[in-house]
Formats: sequence, C-alpha cells, structure tokens
Amino acid sequence: MTNPSTMPAFSPAFTWGVATSAYQIEGAADIDGRGPSIWDSFTHTPGTIIDGSTGDVACDHYHRYVDDVGIIAALGVKAYRFSVSWSRVQPMGYGDWNEKGFEFYANLLDTLEAHGIAAHLTLYHWDLPQALQDLGGWLNRDTCLRFAEYATEVARRFGHRLASIATHNEPWCTANLGYGNAQFAPGVADTALSIQVSHHLLLSHGLAMQAMRTIHCPAKLGIVLNQWPAMPATASAADIAQAEWEYARSVQWFMDPIFKGCYPQKALDRMDMSQFHVHPEDMDIIHQPLDFLGVNYYFRAFVSTENPPRLPEGKLGFTDMGWEIYPSGLTDLLLKLNAEYPDLPPIYITENGMAVADEMEDGKVHDEQRILYLQLHLQALHAAMQSGVDVQAYFYWSLLDNFEWNSGYARRFGLVHVDYQTQQRTLKDSAYWYRDFVRTQLSYR
Repeated sequence: MTNPSTMPAFSPAFTWGVATSAYQIEGAADIDGRGPSIWDSFTHTPGTIIDGSTGDVACDHYHRYVDDVGIIAALGVKAYRFSVSWSRVQPMGYGDWNEKGFEFYANLLDTLEAHGIAAHLTLYHWDLPQALQDLGGWLNRDTCLRFAEYATEVARRFGHRLASIATHNEPWCTANLGYGNAQFAPGVADTALSIQVSHHLLLSHGLAMQAMRTIHCPAKLGIVLNQWPAMPATASAADIAQAEWEYARSVQWFMDPIFKGCYPQKALDRMDMSQFHVHPEDMDIIHQPLDFLGVNYYFRAFVSTENPPRLPEGKLGFTDMGWEIYPSGLTDLLLKLNAEYPDLPPIYITENGMAVADEMEDGKVHDEQRILYLQLHLQALHAAMQSGVDVQAYFYWSLLDNFEWNSGYARRFGLVHVDYQTQQRTLKDSAYWYRDFVRTQLSYR
C-alpha cells in the first residue's frame, strides 16, 4: 500500500468528499408523511432483490444523520453528496409538499454547515414516487413537468445553502436497468420503451435546469452520468465496430443531446426506435449549459463479438460486484470526453468505489483491496488532470455500507462498515487511509 504522503499532490482548491443516496441509507420508509416510491414497491415484490431485503430501514440515517455527519467530519472531507427522496418531500410527486420531509433535509444541512461541510444535492437517485409511476412514470411526458416543479421547490428552499444540485444520477441505469431488463425498479423489460424513458429523463433534466435558472438558484447546476470507455477485445473490425456502438449507445447517447443538441447517429442507426417520440422543441430544452458534469466511473466496457465472448483478463482482479478493476480506464475516459466535447464544464468525479466482501475481525475491517483501488484510481485521475482535464472534485462511493439496489445488503461499498442488526458503524482501514490522504492534500494549501 502507498503511504498517503507519497500520493500525487492535487490542486489546493480540489474538493474531497463522500457520497450516498436517499433510498440506500435513510430508512424511515413510512413515517413523517413520506409516500411510497417505486423502490418500495419493487423491493416488496418477491424475487426482485437477491437477498430478499428492502430499504425500509437501511442504515436508519433518517434518525442517525447527526452521527453520520460526525463521521464525515472525522474523515476530514469538506463535501458530502446525497440525494433527496422525492416522495419524502412530495408524497405523490405532485400536489402538496410535506413539511416534515423538508424539515429532515433542513436539519441535515444545518448539521453539515455546523461542521463546515459543503452540501452537494442530487434531485433524483432512482426513487420516483409510486403515485407518478401509477400515471405512467417516466414513460409519461407529464412526469418531466412534475420533475421540473419538484426541482424548483427544492432549489427555492435550499439553493442558497448548496454547493451544487445535480438533476439526475445515472439516467442510463433508470432507463436500461429499470425499463430495459427489469433489474431495477419499476421492473419493466422492454428495450424500445427504455429508449423513450431515456429521452424523457433528459427532457426532465433540461426542464429542471431552465426552471432552477429562472428562479436564479445560486448553486452550481449539472447532471451525473455513469460512463465508461468501450474497448475492443481484439483488433478485429467486428470488435472495433461493436465497441464504437457500445460507446455511442451508452456515453454519447446522454452526452450528445446535452452538449451537441442531438442524438448520436451511430446509436440511432442500430436502436429500436419504434417507441421513440421527440417533440420539435425537445433538443433545445435538453441542450442547456451546465456548471459541472458529474462522472461516475467503476469499470470499462470490454467488447467482444466472439461466441462465447472473450472476457477481460482482470489483471488487477474484480470487485465483489464482478466488475473488472481497471483504473487506467478513468484516465482514458476523461481524455476522450475532453477531446470530444470542447465546451465541457468542470468535471466532478461523483462516484468511484469498490464492493468488497468485508469481514469484521476483532472489531476492525482490514480492506487492503479497497485501499489499493483508491490509490490506483486517484493516480489515474491525477494523470488525466495533468493532461489538461478540468476535474475539480472527487466523491468516494460510498460513505456507508448500504442497501445496494437489487443486490440488497449482500454487497458492501462503504468506507464505514454497518452492522445492519445493531446499526453500529465501524470505520474500515480504507476510511483511515482516505482520512490521512485528505489530510495530506489539505496540508499543501
């Protein structure tokens, strides 16, 4: 393991943080006026979650947020990325606001401010109010309008207290896992519908950006996209073409509308557009300037057309999610984005992290694999920045072990171990390493 003091020195202005999301940690699913979300419905449907669990309690952050912010402060980071549960502040996704829900987030912001920690808020981390799903969810164009109203209310109340607001987290996942293959809520398996959902997500992003700017929201505004470089398994023409298609349908499909005002033709040529409907004004709405772009990076796409497909060697191993550990892919991705999009705003690495089958030993968690993962990815990030990419923040995913979507509690990404029976928090060795690394970086100021 590399001593934190021998790691590359980042800019003194660089922001170090940790990240979470509402449904994964909050719990308190049916108290203080919170309405059900699609993830409440999905997890209570037998067979959807690997371990049969739900997010009803999760990390009980709703009741333990003061202690959890204390942990963030102890790590020495100065930024915290979290999401709002839409159905907690507006139970139906339309109509009346729930003041008890807003009170929780106001109290969270008070606690963060007391510790000098900047708040970075995500409006949508996959937990659509069930009442909106009953009206068609993201297949219903009206949901885009409801989202803009929700964004406006959150920005009106909290915009002056936030460092940034992201409209969506990983719309690729909402569209492809929620509607393409039914792995995620709401559990639909129809690729043609998933394409229409992706358009409505982008449209809702654009409408929300316009609405928040109309009220002069002072927070920096952007979106968070999960991205990966697509690399051919061999030098064959078939593998190269397939890798280009994979990159077009995943990365460019979301980046091009935002930064170029159009969808990539290479993706359009091979996608099922039978359910795809775009209004004449849509692309202008989506094509809004951003104050930042959030990038979530976990792995590369290794693309093979062989049957069976050739698999990556995984020289650095694989995470507990089965994802290849490939740090240089972060450098490759950032350089490619920087070259392809001349008007790219500052980038925040809003998620990067590793699931490990952590075990408690004598009250401690020795997660050397996660420390090495952190070191290698931070070095890869630094290399991209040295080559001219404007990256201004890094948020480790995740602060806490939590409800990992359709994996339930079977996967642990946290710097902090959570005993779900007792809710006991225990800092892992990686938490101490990250703390010492951040201290070293701050000492350069």
